[in-house]
Amino acid sequence: MAEPRISSIDGKLAEEFAVPSHVEEVKEKMTVFAAHHAAAGRRVVLITSGGTKVPLESRTVRFLDNFSSGRRGACSAEYFIDSGYAVIFLHRHRSLYPYTRMFSTMNMLDALTFRGAEGASSESAEVVVNQEVLPSIARVLKRYQEVKEGRLLLPIEFSTLSEYLHLLKAAAQALSTIGSKAMFYLAAAVSDFYIPASEMPEHKIQSSNGPLQLSLNMVPKILSPLVKDWAPQAFVISFKLETDATILLDKARRALDTYRHQAVVANILDSRRGYVVVVTPETQVELILSEQDVKNEVDIEERIVSNLTVAHNKFMNQQN
Repeated sequence: MAEPRISSIDGKLAEEFAVPSHVEEVKEKMTVFAAHHAAAGRRVVLITSGGTKVPLESRTVRFLDNFSSGRRGACSAEYFIDSGYAVIFLHRHRSLYPYTRMFSTMNMLDALTFRGAEGASSESAEVVVNQEVLPSIARVLKRYQEVKEGRLLLPIEFSTLSEYLHLLKAAAQALSTIGSKAMFYLAAAVSDFYIPASEMPEHKIQSSNGPLQLSLNMVPKILSPLVKDWAPQAFVISFKLETDATILLDKARRALDTYRHQAVVANILDSRRGYVVVVTPETQVELILSEQDVKNEVDIEERIVSNLTVAHNKFMNQQN
């Protein structure tokens, strides 16, 4: 297969965003992971999840953050695995994680009981799970162990915007080797602004210097080189989140026209858990959870993944 083309953005990435020391090692892991699962007949999806941190100093004390719990990415990863995909999970450090996300709101110590005779050492005692507190723990643990044994989930962490951009590029180049079997599900909340490394103060900004004025540069649009140069045969989905419903679909269609990728998942901040629109160049599909769905704790991510796996199948058939 042809080598990924070099984009005009590559030089800017190298110059203005610090390259993580482990990026080549991670790229090799992703390449091996993708090749293994593609050879086994599986499709591979790269899911980005969580928000990016933009440092204000080289020795970072202060930073700007794009908040995201990572729920959509973590939840979607589970449904992609259930749909036969292997998943590379590029996620923010300490954001929600597949399977463990289900227990993120509880104190795990409240779900455990220490059992031992009075005066007995901790080594001879038992720690027992309270099934009333964690009624689904056995099912989730069983599924997680199956996924782990099948090596179906490859987690990769990032914290800063620089790490995210370089790791996404590495992932795109790794997945370019499997052609149309690759999917990109870009659910991370990525900053639009940054301070170039060359303009960043080394030490902590001192409040004694008075009010702080920041001049931020625009982050280069990484979607364009990903689609055109780094992984041109892949099936690519971006996300569009807005607070104004009147502009949402226009912005989704504009993104498709600009970047020429395959789909946009469009959603409004206040209703994102129960309503999204999957927009493609040819179609526009509303996915809605009913009141009964909400009562039954249906995840809208299950509907999103189902829609996109069908679209990916169609895309692959058209490429062959």
